[in-house]
Amino acid sequence: MNDKDYYKILGIDKNASEEDIKKAFRRLAHQHHPDKAGGNEQKFKEINEAYQILSDKQKRAQYDRFGSAAFGPGGGFPGGGMGGFDFGGFNVNFGNAADFGDLGDIFETFFEGMGGRPRRPVYERGADIEVAQEITLEEAYRGLIKSFTVRTMVPCEACKGAGGDRKAGMKKCDLCNGRGEVREERRTFFGNFAQVKTCRTCAGTGEVPVKTCQTCKGAGRLSGERRVDLEILPGIRDNQIVKVKGMGAIGERNLGTGDLYVKIHVRPHAVFERRDDDLVVKKELKLTALLLGKKIDVPTIDGRTIKVEIPAHFNLKEALRLPGEGMPHLGAYGRGDLLVDFVIKAPKKVDARLAKLLEELE
Repeated sequence: MNDKDYYKILGIDKNASEEDIKKAFRRLAHQHHPDKAGGNEQKFKEINEAYQILSDKQKRAQYDRFGSAAFGPGGGFPGGGMGGFDFGGFNVNFGNAADFGDLGDIFETFFEGMGGRPRRPVYERGADIEVAQEITLEEAYRGLIKSFTVRTMVPCEACKGAGGDRKAGMKKCDLCNGRGEVREERRTFFGNFAQVKTCRTCAGTGEVPVKTCQTCKGAGRLSGERRVDLEILPGIRDNQIVKVKGMGAIGERNLGTGDLYVKIHVRPHAVFERRDDDLVVKKELKLTALLLGKKIDVPTIDGRTIKVEIPAHFNLKEALRLPGEGMPHLGAYGRGDLLVDFVIKAPKKVDARLAKLLEELE
């Protein structure tokens, strides 16, 4: 069997991107579908075969190295011919196309199942949630335990999350016949699409309570509030996200809990500006104090005041760096620096005595 040129079949070059491959497949599949007037079944099979190889990164790498021989006599196309194909939970039958649906919706559904992604678990845990919390710069410096409540799905108190009377037990779900998943089919222009989804009646467990809880109607959960005590470490930065495992929404009938993601907002400070782990403070400096060599009082983020002497020949256009007086390094030892940005304030009026002194200094 001759080696097949999948790039040539799709009309693309070897450097084509994933999006280029997808666009070429859509265009050619629409053009050559056998149920269309002028369609070509053999050509359509080749297009699908080429797409299945080139759209998968691992298969594409094997093909680029070894050619189509790496995939066996059939070129590695799953299922062969025009039968049914299984793409990560989707089963597609191209032999029974009947009606014409919206192509955008068809392809969106079709491509979601491709790419070699693993099947979802039979049951689904609760959803992750995200909230925002605001703190001050001083709190970010010290670290703290931030207590707050979040609105989410919590276990039903009446049935303790079971969804029904525990003593009465469980029975097989009638909708999915105990499989935990159901099959949904759609008839489209490109054929019959069948997708396997988690059964919503049993939440993927295959079982339902014999005696349903009347408070939560069998879900095992209700909307409520959850208290969170979040540890914020010293040195946390603005817009940083902290994950709290298991503090999201509870799944139906205690089927796992999602996670909570807390986005930290650090309020702007009236005195200090933060630059990574350094802090910047503007300090007004009188010309007379500079000439007399007086020490300058500089505030720190922890509430202290330190006296700073300006070094001789110091360039006042630059910031004076005070090591270790900035923000803590998150998760590490040490702290950033405090940068003092001087603003020179000239006297309103130079009297005769000061003028004479300046002339002598000059």
